[in-house]
Amino acid sequence: MDRTLRLKAPFLEGEASRLRMGDRVLLSGVIYTARDAAHMRMQRAIEEGGRPGIDLNGAVIFYAGPAPARPGAIIGSVGPTTSSRMDPYAPSLLDLGVKAMIGKGYRSDPVVDSMKKNGAVYLGVAGGIAALLARTVLSSRVADYEDLGPEAVRRLEIFEMPLVVLIDSLGNSLYREGPAKYGRED
Repeated sequence: MDRTLRLKAPFLEGEASRLRMGDRVLLSGVIYTARDAAHMRMQRAIEEGGRPGIDLNGAVIFYAGPAPARPGAIIGSVGPTTSSRMDPYAPSLLDLGVKAMIGKGYRSDPVVDSMKKNGAVYLGVAGGIAALLARTVLSSRVADYEDLGPEAVRRLEIFEMPLVVLIDSLGNSLYREGPAKYGRED
């Protein structure tokens, strides 16, 4: 049976492992946005023997580049980007403690294998709801790579961002198994 769970980020040890494909999540707490350019920089730091400039222990990374905020707003629209573009970098970040990724679209087998190895999950939102997601953001600030502008890593404090578990830590995928489980017969 699918569940709706209220969770806080960063995740505590073992928390992501308890989530199952199809679970609905209302996520609150601190998450980080990062897109292609930020992922390339984090990967370079790792390859050079360093670490990214954010704490990845239990972290949730949202594959998004928020639009500029209008006057008086905390953040502009913030919607997911295609996750597969981050697939070359995801295993390294999962090995360093990332427990959840938020995005849209399929993930490669190496990423799913790394999720299983590290007890992590892939959460998703439907495209086209960026304005709604912006309403869940309580605060936003640049956390790293400010020179990247909209692709800078941002630290967001969120309240009850609506998500679904697309791939759980066992490798169960809504993309593969969902049609049989949730499809309807006419």
